[in-house]
Formats: sequence, structure tokens, C-alpha cells
Amino acid sequence: MNAPETLYQAEITADINVDINTDINSQQLAPHLLFNQERLREARSLAISSGQDMMQTLQGLTGLEDEAYTQALALATRLRPVSMDELHDMQPAFDVMSFAMASRLHCLPLREVVKGHEAELQLWLIVANPFDQTVQDWAAEQVPGAYLLGLAHITDLQAYLSRHEEDLRAMDGNMLAGSEVGDGLNSDVEHLTLQSIHADSSPVIRMVNSTLYDALKAGVSDIHMESVAAGLVIKYRIDGVLAHVGSMQGADMAEQAISRVKILAELDIAERRVPQDGRFKVMMQGRDVDFRVSIMPSIYGEDAVLRVLDRKSLSDQAKGLSLKQLGFDDYIISDFRRLVSEPYGMVLVTGPTGSGKTTSLYAAICEVNHGHDKIITIEDPVEYQLPGVLQIPVNEKKGLTFARGLRSILRHDPDKIMVGEIRDPETAQIAVQSALTGHLVFTTLHANNVFDVISRFLHMNVEAYSLVAALNGVMAQRLVRLVCSHCAEDIAVSDEMLEQSKLSRDEVQHYRFRQGKGCGHCRGSGYKGRKAVAELLALDDELREMIIAREPLRKLKEAGRARGMKSLREAALEAVARGETTLEEINRVTFVA
Repeated sequence: MNAPETLYQAEITADINVDINTDINSQQLAPHLLFNQERLREARSLAISSGQDMMQTLQGLTGLEDEAYTQALALATRLRPVSMDELHDMQPAFDVMSFAMASRLHCLPLREVVKGHEAELQLWLIVANPFDQTVQDWAAEQVPGAYLLGLAHITDLQAYLSRHEEDLRAMDGNMLAGSEVGDGLNSDVEHLTLQSIHADSSPVIRMVNSTLYDALKAGVSDIHMESVAAGLVIKYRIDGVLAHVGSMQGADMAEQAISRVKILAELDIAERRVPQDGRFKVMMQGRDVDFRVSIMPSIYGEDAVLRVLDRKSLSDQAKGLSLKQLGFDDYIISDFRRLVSEPYGMVLVTGPTGSGKTTSLYAAICEVNHGHDKIITIEDPVEYQLPGVLQIPVNEKKGLTFARGLRSILRHDPDKIMVGEIRDPETAQIAVQSALTGHLVFTTLHANNVFDVISRFLHMNVEAYSLVAALNGVMAQRLVRLVCSHCAEDIAVSDEMLEQSKLSRDEVQHYRFRQGKGCGHCRGSGYKGRKAVAELLALDDELREMIIAREPLRKLKEAGRARGMKSLREAALEAVARGETTLEEINRVTFVA
């Protein structure tokens, strides 16, 4: 094997000073910036004591921003600095180095077209730590031909890996073939750490625990474990979108993994023909995390979906929670605050699962909770812990349903009541009667828009007159992902995308279209964070009369529009026009009319 054209060493044997009279912006580099043995030792010592990455610690000692730091380090080590754009222009070479090995070594195997020789491809190994000899040692044994070494910032390298992620760091080595599956399904998960995962003697427990560990590190909302003909597929839902993160071969592997989840949730492992629901708790980094488990039979065995409820994280978010923080437009905030400040009646928030309905109601409660009213909630489960609020968890096994709990709440002298969700006619009837008898009721319902809520109540045998007398207003909402502010760039939208979005060039001439290229801050996705978009209908006497008269939906929409109501689609398009999100994203979550 040929040695790389540019070599680096595990330890720099002589002090290397950065010449600040180079192409690097000398205003950004202090004259004392040295990459020498003393500084390396200091960075290594600090990294070991703090548990942080050595190169990020070294950057902290230099005081440089990412780009300037990479340029300076490249100059000092005589390596080519490679930007995020250049990484994307190259071709991945995971046939040379596996994805799992690339993740472990923090090294990108890439191929680049040789200038002037389009038919030739040059192999590059892009590293983040030029002082680690491991990559060269590995390449000396495994890479058959010549290669060049390049340098990229660790966040760019991680973002690139995230875009091509098919396996997970903690799951490396824990993805098993069917023949490797053994005993050990019956241990309880108590603490999740990398040390405990790799130390566990049961390969099945290691695999399941590593899946949970990585999910909590990534901040996912749901874990999907899907049995397929070849084995098991694992997906995470991050910012509302499912991402494939791992797969394991063997039907036995799938069966054992699902059985392990069942044991954690105290479900019947022998029953594979009917759905089962349960929950379990793990401890990670000193905090309790709850998982709600749903097991569903399929043609290839069983699928499991685990909803993550990190109560400490949610409670921390709930402190000081407000409607403004959720990203609502100002006119929605103003109108919704007026509705939740009324002395009695019902305020409904609607939308699909995972659209932020409960969070919006929590924000409303936080804004009206001044300590002068008795506020009681009944939820399944209690997601946020709110100070000064009596929160009751539903327990159907013990007979505490929404309907039974709501009846008891009315005898507890409440002023404001929150019902986590209206699921059945009995709960709907009691909630409406509560709003008619002097209580302010906050609740949610699954419906597509504000007008579908009315038909849902009528189908649950709630009288139209009672419903409109109780109902103050309805808000329908969705969550859209935001373009990452760290890698966003202005783009020209294609005619095809405009056609798919039912828009003309004239309609979007004042829009600012932006898109994220993908960086370390957004895990290579181009999106970071979400905001709520909503439509809100406040009822008045005329609208109530139209609903009682069963006027057609078209007339109700016209009446709402005459009162200044904007649809969900219009609110989402306004976010696109401001450059906050993309047409692809709003087409995913709103109906293209």
C-alpha cells in the first residue's frame, strides 16, 4: 500500500507555529496561537478531566471560530482543509471504510474527481483529529491503494455522517444475526450508560439498551421497531419525521428484541396475536425517562412503538412556557389569549398526534395561572409538571377514565379544567356540561381543521345547541420544521415544486426561499427546531346560529374568512415567505388545496 501524500504524526515532535501572514485572515488569529506539544498536552488533559472531545477542547483554547480554527490547524499540519460544501461535492467511499468504522474513527472515506481527468477518482480520508495515529494505522492495513489526507471540522464531519447514517454509534457491535441471540431477556433496565451497555453479557439487552440510549441522546419522540421478512428495522421520529437508523438480520433477532421490550413493559411475551399496551421506566444521566409501549401484530411477527416521555426535560421546558415561545404568529397569540382568559366556556385545540396540542394548552395554563384560581387537569399521561396545578393521570386499569375523572373533578371546586383528550361521547358530554355550568374547560380533539371539530362532536351525540353555547373557539395547529439558521442559504425554487404546491410565479415573487445545506448543528438534515402554525376560529352569535342551522361547510368557511380567519395553509405559506421553512416541509404537514 502506498503511503499518503501528506503525513501527520501522533505527537508533533517540534513546535509548529502558525504563520499569520498567510491567506488565513490574520485578524482572526492571535499571534500567540501555537499548535505545539505543550498545548496538545493541555488540551488532552482538559478533555480527559471534562469528558469532552480533545479537538473541541483545543479549539476552545485557541478562541477561534470553526472555519478559522480549521484553516489554522490545516496550515499547521500541512493538510488540505475541506469545507462542508466540498464534502458534499465528493462521493462517499464506504466500500473502503465501513460506515460503522468511519463513525468510530471520526474519518470520512471520500472520492473526488481529479481535475483535468474526469475519469479518475482520488481517494481521500478526511479526519477531524490530525494528531490521532489510529486512522493511518488502520489505513496501512486495510486500504490497498494510494490516498490523501484532509482535514474537516468535527461538526461538519459528524453532520456528513448523520446524513448517511444507517447504523448507530452505541449500536455498533450490538446488531446481531439470528444465530448470536442467546438468553438473558429477563434483566430489568435500571441505568443507561455506554459502560453498562457494553458490559452487559446479554447481546439482546445490549442491542435494546443501545437503541434506547441513542434515542435519548438524539432527542427523539418515538422509537419504531418493525419486523420485516429479513429481520428488524429500527426508526426514530425526530422533529416529527421518521428516520431509518438501523436494521438487524434474522427473524429470531426480531422476535427476541420485541420480547425484550415486552418484558420491560410487563406484557405477555407468549401472546403474539393481539395488540398490547404498556409502559416502563429507565434511568439515564440521573433522570427518570418513561416509555409508553404499543405492540402490534404484523404478517412478519410484531412491531413495537415506544413513545419517549422525558419528564425532567419536559418539566424544564414548561418553566416559563408561553405561547410566544411556541412560534405562533402574533395575531394567533392575541386571539387565543383572549379565548383562554374568558371566565367560562370551552377552548379546543385540534390536530393530529404529535402536532403540539397539549403543549399549547400547557402554555395557555401557564399564562393564566396567577394563583387565584383552582386549576385541575386530567391527562394520559401527565407530560409536564406544572406548579400550582392539580394534575391527575388517567389509570384505566384501576377504572380512572377521562369521564370518571372529570366527574370527580367537578366535585373538587375547580375554576379551570384541562381534559387531555376527548375520546368518547361520555367525556364529550361531561366536558360540554362543565363549560355550560361556569367552568373554563381546555381540551383537545383529533380533527383535521377547526370546522371538522363541530362534526366530530355531533357524531358523538352532543347536541348542536349545547356545543355552540359552550364553545368559545377552536384552534387547529401543525408543527413545521425550521430551516437551520447555521447553514441556511437562499435558493431559487423550481417550477416543479411550485406546481406541486399549487403556486404561480406571480404569487411567490416576494417570497424568500431558503434551504439548509446540512451542518453539525442540524445533524445534516438542513432543519433545526420547529414552530407552530395555526388557524383559529372564535365563535360569535352569527356563527353559532349557522352551526345550529346546519349550514354547509362552504358557508361556514366563508363566514370565518369574513372575520379575518386564515387557514393553516395560508399561515404555513407565510412562514415560507419569511424564509423560516420550505415548501417541501409545509406540503408534508398541510393540505395542498
